[in-house]
Amino acid sequence: MVSGYKGLGWIAVVAGLGLAADQPPKVVPLKPPAEAEIPEGPVGDAIRLGRKVFTNTPLHAPKYSGNALSCSSCHLEAGRAPNASPMVGLWAAFPTYLPRAGRVGTLEDRINGCFLRSMNGKPLPPGSEEMRGMLAYIWWLSRGVPVGAEVQGRGNPPVTVPAAPDPVRGQAVYARACEACHGADGQGSAEVPPLWGPRSFNLGAGMARTSKATAFVKANMSGLGGSDPLSVQDACDVSVYFTRQPRPDFPDKAKDWPRGGKPADSRY
Repeated sequence: MVSGYKGLGWIAVVAGLGLAADQPPKVVPLKPPAEAEIPEGPVGDAIRLGRKVFTNTPLHAPKYSGNALSCSSCHLEAGRAPNASPMVGLWAAFPTYLPRAGRVGTLEDRINGCFLRSMNGKPLPPGSEEMRGMLAYIWWLSRGVPVGAEVQGRGNPPVTVPAAPDPVRGQAVYARACEACHGADGQGSAEVPPLWGPRSFNLGAGMARTSKATAFVKANMSGLGGSDPLSVQDACDVSVYFTRQPRPDFPDKAKDWPRGGKPADSRY
């Protein structure tokens, strides 16, 4: 079973509300507010700044961005798309236990984890305008989602892969379905993020794991741009191909999973 992000914060919610561990969370529709609903005034200004940082991180957070990716490279449609780890409802999911860090983390911790790993950059200072904007944007997207609720379309739907991934098959899938947008060298373009190399995510990013990449690719890239629809096996094969390409190291990787439980497909 290959699964994407799902139910972040459930352990913390159970503990905080005294619910039975086997009691399922309430499921609510994914209904992000329209951009036109951003209010005027200082709060609206912070929300708009957060959206800018989210959708063009290198431009609007250049001191903390270390590559060509933005938050919206993985959290599609400005964090609003179903099955692409939307930000909707995330405000009510923290604090929660973060297995990779081995401790309870805040939403700020999770944001900075992405800056360090997916953006291969530096953490946003807690009081910075960029962090305040990111928090305001996620808060605004999450309006109306109750604490403890599970939002439909959160994460990437889990998939079952028929056979072990094969990077040789994956290279052929890449040439057929991905190369037209991401390039033969995987470096993308001004509109398309690079999949490997110095301008892409580092070894510590979740997307560097084949299982995470497979779930994302199958949910969001299959048939994109008129390419052939990808089977689950295709998605897994192409994911093991591009995740194993050269990319930046993550210097603090030795600190990950201090309590054990490191996934088998970790790059380190």
